[in-house]
Amino acid sequence: MKRTSPLALIVAAVLGGGVGFLADHLLTLGGRPTFTPAIGLPILLALLGLLCVGLALPVRRSVRTPGAPKVDPFAAVRIAILAKASSVVGAVFGGAAAGLLLYVSTRPVTPALGSMATTIATIAAGAVLVAAALVAEHFCSLPKDPDERQPDDPQPGEPAH
Repeated sequence: MKRTSPLALIVAAVLGGGVGFLADHLLTLGGRPTFTPAIGLPILLALLGLLCVGLALPVRRSVRTPGAPKVDPFAAVRIAILAKASSVVGAVFGGAAAGLLLYVSTRPVTPALGSMATTIATIAAGAVLVAAALVAEHFCSLPKDPDERQPDDPQPGEPAH
């Protein structure tokens, strides 16, 4: 399984930002107030990041520590897939919140910082989720097999060039 590419995360964030900006624009055109995320959203995004890392820690211990209890490989793959999906979710929600914030900041009258606090918190929580999910995905990866080394790869303990 390949790792999550930065390009995929950037595309997800940009698409989320476009949807957030467009949603606020359509709400304003309809004479409705702009959308503000609930306080529970950034909390849930941060908790999902903690869950990803917490589930990936036993996999890392199993792979890196000699004599550690083995983890079911199917469970490790499921955790890696959860981490991969969570990074995309964090990028989409963080981007959507950034789109909401961008729309509100382009209006002639900007709201008070207190009313934008949950939007800013959602951007931060989305970034935290992306970072935590990428760390969890790294924890679920296997080290290189010594038999699969390329001739130009550095040997263990040798500095990389």
